[in-house]
Amino acid sequence: MNGPTALTALTLAFALCGPLAGAAQTPVPPAVGDAAPVQAASTDQVIGPVELLMVEQKGCIYCEAWHHEIMPQYPLTTEGKTAPLRRVEINGPWPDGIALARRPNITPTFILLQDGKEVGRLEGYVGENYFFPLLDKMIKEAGIALASAEPGG
Repeated sequence: MNGPTALTALTLAFALCGPLAGAAQTPVPPAVGDAAPVQAASTDQVIGPVELLMVEQKGCIYCEAWHHEIMPQYPLTTEGKTAPLRRVEINGPWPDGIALARRPNITPTFILLQDGKEVGRLEGYVGENYFFPLLDKMIKEAGIALASAEPGG
């Protein structure tokens, strides 16, 4: 996929999988500069110091494509070992103790968290050929060392 085509696909993903107009919204974690993080109803515990939060919603065809194309292999990859996946619906409930730069309004949105704070974000999904290179770049730009993809690594 070349640049203009990828941009068109990403724009289409935003249009089709953004939050539904008039849908009930639940509180989201505050931005990093705001007050203390919202205590959400979730009992989820932080997976580790680094994790990838996938914000999704039912009916999102791009979320479904990601689940089909990426999810089965994700935990086995270097990126998956570096940033284990946690999934959350766009309307919550949200995990406790996270601070985001801004509210996600596109699904899927992939938010890289380090110690509960957002350090990177990918909005939309344009296919398996682009996902891992973009995620790898985001992890490196955040200054996070990649884990070994080898068993036990």
